[in-house]
Amino acid sequence: MTQWTLDPAHSEIKFKVKHLVISTVTGQFKRFSGTVEAQKSDFSDARITFEADIDSISTNNEQRDGHLKSPDFFDAAAFPKLSFESTSMTRKGDEVYVLAGEMTIRGTKRKITLDVRYNGTVKGFDGNVAGFEITGKLNRQDFGLRWNSLTETGGVVVSDEVRLDISVELTMAEVEALVAH
Repeated sequence: MTQWTLDPAHSEIKFKVKHLVISTVTGQFKRFSGTVEAQKSDFSDARITFEADIDSISTNNEQRDGHLKSPDFFDAAAFPKLSFESTSMTRKGDEVYVLAGEMTIRGTKRKITLDVRYNGTVKGFDGNVAGFEITGKLNRQDFGLRWNSLTETGGVVVSDEVRLDISVELTMAEVEALVAH
């Protein structure tokens, strides 16, 4: 079994949400961690865990970020992290996979699937490095993020659909660290 750790300096966890039906707001989590365990070099048997610190959310607007951390949305004080744990990684073609797992937000766990593009593994400065691009979507209402308002014309302020846009670089764990003494 090979263990990999997510490299936060070379990874981005972004999301996009329609605002006022006509524009898109992009946000990201700045603090996160993750691990991957796989026996196969193509990651088709990967077991993945991930979590993000809700307080690290950033949409480049302090007022909006504060609202997202509030009980109206993520409720960071009561639920400081969101998490994901994979249940399967299914190869669909060359470098293309479907990742299934359980996402937990605000204490609510739901099954989600994500599209994954494996960009390959190379020798980096500190050992082997693997890269992935992950996309998908979820319905925020499914996780209890229910706040919304209507505009004067009857449109919603925030859409229910959240698109995920994730770039991940993994670093192979040191063999010595994996050996129990």
